[in-house]
Amino acid sequence: MGKAKNPLYKNYGWVGRDPSAPEYVEQRDYLVSNNGIKGLEVVAAEDVERARDIFYRDGFVAVRDLLTHQQLSFIREGCDRVIGEIMQLDEGRLGNRGSHRYSFGSVSLTGQMCHHPEWAMLLDLPRLDAILTAIFNSEDYISRGAGGDFCLPGAVSYQPLHSDMGDYREHKDPATGETIYKSGSFQDPRGKLNYRDLPCPYIACNFPTVDFTPINGPTRQIPGTQHSKEPLPDLATEPEWMKLSTVCPLTAGSVLIRDVRAWHGGTPNLSDDIRAIPNAEFFAPWFRQNVRPSLPRDLFESLSQRGQRVCREIVAPEGTHLKLGYRDNLGGTPQGF
Repeated sequence: MGKAKNPLYKNYGWVGRDPSAPEYVEQRDYLVSNNGIKGLEVVAAEDVERARDIFYRDGFVAVRDLLTHQQLSFIREGCDRVIGEIMQLDEGRLGNRGSHRYSFGSVSLTGQMCHHPEWAMLLDLPRLDAILTAIFNSEDYISRGAGGDFCLPGAVSYQPLHSDMGDYREHKDPATGETIYKSGSFQDPRGKLNYRDLPCPYIACNFPTVDFTPINGPTRQIPGTQHSKEPLPDLATEPEWMKLSTVCPLTAGSVLIRDVRAWHGGTPNLSDDIRAIPNAEFFAPWFRQNVRPSLPRDLFESLSQRGQRVCREIVAPEGTHLKLGYRDNLGGTPQGF
């Protein structure tokens, strides 16, 4: 499955950069020789207990060949179409997660990609359901949505290490002191616990559409950091072993299941492939954060009964239509990225 030809061969990457420049040739050679988590264990989808145990230990687990050939082809086609539309809006390849790097969800007016049938498919995968049920120790988890990211050839920089959630915060206007917006959900009024003390509240499942290799921007994950209260290093202070702690090799059609609190980040794509990792996201039964309608009613009704139960809180209400499209400036790039 992993050897299938990448359908995303288009002149999208290396805009404004020369892939044969000496610094990129040197970096490419270095990554080929050194990149990747040593001894990375990639488990079979049927080995549910082993997947759960690695996830609890490391804050992530890689599961091989989760998608069928047909499912992989389907999500590749969806990525190809959406990436083509996004490229028409960003000729300079400025990205919304740094140059040549993009979040699918941030581009969308709904904040998600569930209105595309290819992404809706990722919300209703029985073999993934079995692993998530084991991790959450419950069948009553729910979907938050589906999005993911992609990086083009020529995304030559590292993305800073980060986590995808935090404690509740009110962001105030420095001039007026008024609350501009709120983020996060968990808050202990006693000040004794924070979100890292909890069991896993929130999982993202990323599906590589091409094989992860040392040079095409594989996700880097720092094992065991889901509960860490140490400050995240910036790129200047991050040790080299962390920059090389990437989940590769990993074949297309596999899935990387992540506790979003674990430290992770993007890496350089010095290849000729677009590295797309669409995702599906899920909350533990006891956790809620920013759940809003993003799944059209007709796609919801096309899911299995089990899929409909998991997606019950993101479906558009009866008789309503979601406002779809792309955000101005592709949603913008967060500070620090």
